Amino acid sequence: MPRTTITAQQPQGPWVTLPPAADALDLTMTAADVANKNQTLLNGPLLLIAQNSGASPYTITLSSIADSKLRTGDITAYSLAAGDIAAFWINRTEGWLQADGYLYYEASNVAVLFAVLKL
Repeated sequence: MPRTTITAQQPQGPWVTLPPAADALDLTMTAADVANKNQTLLNGPLLLIAQNSGASPYTITLSSIADSKLRTGDITAYSLAAGDIAAFWINRTEGWLQADGYLYYEASNVAVLFAVLKL
């Protein structure tokens, strides 16, 4: 099965209409697809947010590709304790842009929730 795509969200700002409407600044968090893994179109700077909503530690992995110097640097099995929130800023596509134009990532349990922000 293909990876499950999580669409990047555009955060509001820097000047929002005041007062902001209820829910106007909320992020949509999406449960990890453990079986098929996840992806997001990588066509500019992104902030990947991972939240462990469970009561046990779980892990996330970001898949890299060889960069211009042929280095790879997967972030493998990064541990999130219960309740932890982690953020990873991708300001360049080199090393992360897969052949199909996506960023690949995954989690070890559906209790891990992802949000991706366009920057």
